[in-house]
Amino acid sequence: QVQLVESGGGLVRPGGSLRLSCVTSGSAFNIYDMGWYRQAPGKQRDMVARITARGRTEYADSVKGRFTISRDNAKNTVYLQMNSLKPEDTAVYYCNAQAVFSSWGQGTQVTVSS
Repeated sequence: QVQLVESGGGLVRPGGSLRLSCVTSGSAFNIYDMGWYRQAPGKQRDMVARITARGRTEYADSVKGRFTISRDNAKNTVYLQMNSLKPEDTAVYYCNAQAVFSSWGQGTQVTVSS
């Protein structure tokens, strides 16, 4: 198991941008598959974007063309750049690390509202 700490959430107007960061403990970050998930009130937690240890990316249809996931192995960090934000993007965003385990961060709130 590893510890993950998300940051970068907040309140933004529709059309605005935010960048989320997730710092991971340990020395094996480069072999983890990383992902961002989100959960709105009363809804299930859904995948937003994932990036494998080799850098292959996958996105939910609802965020394609607006969100970009990236990783910096030297900093043990995965990022989620979110552009053209919409009110329906409002949720708690969680970072996930997977290897032989699956670990979650505590989440960071993103609110898109005018």
